[in-house]
Amino acid sequence: MGFKLGSESRNNGKKIGGVGKDEISVPGVEVIRKELGPGIDAEANNDGTIFLGEHIESGSAEERKVLMHEMRHMVDMKTGRLGYDDDYVTWDGNKYKRDHGFISYEGEWYKEGDTMLPWEKH
Repeated sequence: MGFKLGSESRNNGKKIGGVGKDEISVPGVEVIRKELGPGIDAEANNDGTIFLGEHIESGSAEERKVLMHEMRHMVDMKTGRLGYDDDYVTWDGNKYKRDHGFISYEGEWYKEGDTMLPWEKH
């Protein structure tokens, strides 16, 4: 049996319309462009979606980098390595307290997304 390579679209991901003609696709994950808080580029959510900041230019290297980072979080959440709720982040079976945008890790409080947090390093 053969197959044809051509211009057919075999996109298994969900496409969303962003600002204007902006469209992005990540297989199996809905990406939603929205205004996020100051200094926040994107968020991986428990419901399987990713929020991508409206300030990230569509098709840019930055967009790709940010989405790849958030996809690592999605994989970690789906495999049980990473989890979170309003009060805690769980990483490799250890719970870390969350409070108003900060996470307690090894006796210090870090802003969510800080690269000192182990789940942000990979």
